[in-house]
Amino acid sequence: MQTGGRFTGYVYCTLAMIGVGSTVVASKLIVHGLPPFTATALRFAIALPIFLLAMALTGERWPRVGGRDAWLLVLQSGSGSVGYTVLLLSGMRLASAADAGVIAGTLPAVAALVAVIALRERPGAMTIAAIVLATAGVLVCTVGGADATTLTARGGAPSMWLGNLCVLAAVVCEAFFILLNKRLRTPVSPLQLSTLMTGIGLALSIVPALFERPWSAAFDPTAMAGVVYYAVVPTAIGFFLWFAGASRIAGAQASALTAFVPISAAVFSALVLHERIGPAHWWAMACVLAAVFLIACEGMYRSTRMRTATAS
Repeated sequence: MQTGGRFTGYVYCTLAMIGVGSTVVASKLIVHGLPPFTATALRFAIALPIFLLAMALTGERWPRVGGRDAWLLVLQSGSGSVGYTVLLLSGMRLASAADAGVIAGTLPAVAALVAVIALRERPGAMTIAAIVLATAGVLVCTVGGADATTLTARGGAPSMWLGNLCVLAAVVCEAFFILLNKRLRTPVSPLQLSTLMTGIGLALSIVPALFERPWSAAFDPTAMAGVVYYAVVPTAIGFFLWFAGASRIAGAQASALTAFVPISAAVFSALVLHERIGPAHWWAMACVLAAVFLIACEGMYRSTRMRTATAS
């Protein structure tokens, strides 16, 4: 962690998370003009040259990985890149952007839950409380987040539940991405990893995209603008902002700043999509923000204990 520029680190990470929150609005604009795999492949096709240029400018080379790590990288891209994007886009056909933003904000708690189930990690009291709060937030926004008019527009309550379930599944995919990254034996820099994830994601999504026959659909400028925004702002620029900021502050502090995801999603959905943000959304957002706060506190508590143990 860099000693200077801590305030700059907060600003960078905050801007990155605001960009992540805006992806649910971009996804809402995309889904009505492009099928999910086509939009995913286009996102990676636009972002990949940006990452390749960044690698060339910084002088970074491709990492040399063994067979085990190569398979882990493919699984990472399949879950965190392709799986996340396809499920998010599919969910946005039925869910509101405000609902999706609240659910996306549960990522720290979902990652902790996946670690408990898949990796047999022992959760602390704050982690358990965070998981309960995140679950409550998802249930509150799903059960009470839509009025009768909105439910009718989305095809009824079952469709809304299915949409929110797809978004939650996307968050689970992203959680697996985080946990798989910790299992890599070969050191891979953030820029190398992002470039690999984008390239592998393009390879994995392009064949399913061909089966969607995108050339037979009418050109939708709004959907294409959404894809370009998704590829450039949250994907490429967001990567640089997040890792530049995270290098200046503690990991627990960076985790706490993910709280801006549901907030920015709610603001953008109201301003751009003119969605109504009801009391249920605010209560759900409060639950998610409290969950993120507890995860950050747990991280800071563990860091303090490790420093104390090392000093003694």
